Amino acid sequence: MKNTCQNEERYFEAKKQVEEIKGFYGNLTAYVVFNIALLTINLVTTPEHLWFFWPMLGWGIGVIFHGMKVFNYMPFFGKNWENQKIKEMMDKENGRKDTWT
Repeated sequence: MKNTCQNEERYFEAKKQVEEIKGFYGNLTAYVVFNIALLTINLVTTPEHLWFFWPMLGWGIGVIFHGMKVFNYMPFFGKNWENQKIKEMMDKENGRKDTWT
């Protein structure tokens, strides 16, 4: 029974990760498509004043952080950090219980 629960939990965790990856690729696709459109609009309407890179820069920073979060490259805010903190807190709590018994 315990093994079944662990497998089910791992399945839902993997499914959640796949949904996050899909969301990132959706964001990345929208970023590319909209920035190509903005570049085109900029070059057609006001080629002497290039403004398209400002929204590209702002949104690009967001895409980078989104990717870092989804693929666990954020040293202080990613899944690995969360799991490490949870383990640390559980170990600390277990240590407290051991001293009282």
